Amino acid sequence: MKLRPAAILGTAVTAAALLTACGSDAGGASGDGPAVVASFYPLQFVTQRVAGDRARVTSLTPPGAEPHDLELEPRDVAAVTEADLVVYLKGFQPAVDEAVVGEGADAGVDVTPAARLDRAASDGEDGEAPEGVDGKDPHFWLDPTRLADVAGVVADRLAAADAAGAVTYRANAEKLRADLAALDGEFRTGLATCGSKDLVTSHEAFGYLAARYGMTQVGINGLSPDAEPQPADLARVTDFVREHRVRTIYYETLVSPAVARTVAGETGARTAVLDPLEGLTEDSEGDDYLAVMRSNLAHLREGQPCP
Repeated sequence: MKLRPAAILGTAVTAAALLTACGSDAGGASGDGPAVVASFYPLQFVTQRVAGDRARVTSLTPPGAEPHDLELEPRDVAAVTEADLVVYLKGFQPAVDEAVVGEGADAGVDVTPAARLDRAASDGEDGEAPEGVDGKDPHFWLDPTRLADVAGVVADRLAAADAAGAVTYRANAEKLRADLAALDGEFRTGLATCGSKDLVTSHEAFGYLAARYGMTQVGINGLSPDAEPQPADLARVTDFVREHRVRTIYYETLVSPAVARTVAGETGARTAVLDPLEGLTEDSEGDDYLAVMRSNLAHLREGQPCP
């Protein structure tokens, strides 16, 4: 497993505390329910909400780990092999794709069609496709309406695997859809009056959020959170911030804020956290997807600003 240096300590500290949410006993189901593996946190959140107490849900990506960099240990491959369902985003984590195809393709639940991925904002250097899912931005879950559609797919596949629980799974999916619709309404209302619609981020993870709520994402880095920005990229974004009088540069929880602070220092802007919700850590401002998204909304309302 490759972890970013900033995340290694956080992983060790939080693993025990988050075991119930992200570990082998997640979901609280009895031993009779389906065994379901989710590849990373947003899919785990959806699957747990839909499954309720009827299924055992585990995550392949530990707390504090960067899901882009996931490598599977033999025990992880065994978990995929033994699972009744594996919920994943094809192309996002190649190690998971290989395990699903090699060990149990029939159990794979690829949410890509329901997620309706868009072309990435950056076309990459020299015409090459950017890192992502076939050149598409994988961070669909930052648009709650797309995540709601994924919940419906998960409910259908759980119902097929456990017919006795079909009514429960679909009812749980509808409850989750209602929660996500309420969250979407909060974002639409909360961001409707922002003074700035320019969303400047250290990493282009927020394209779906920006598009859903009438903003324009300007990323210092592309889709790869580990990439070092070129001087030309820093100069481009610095000029943009000055020209458009951007007040806030956003950085994310699992990435060093150094790049955002560099641009902020050059322009007089401030920095703030915007969580891409690829995983939960002890530093997450909330204990689940809904809570962290509402924290993001609060940061956006202050940073844009939105009276």
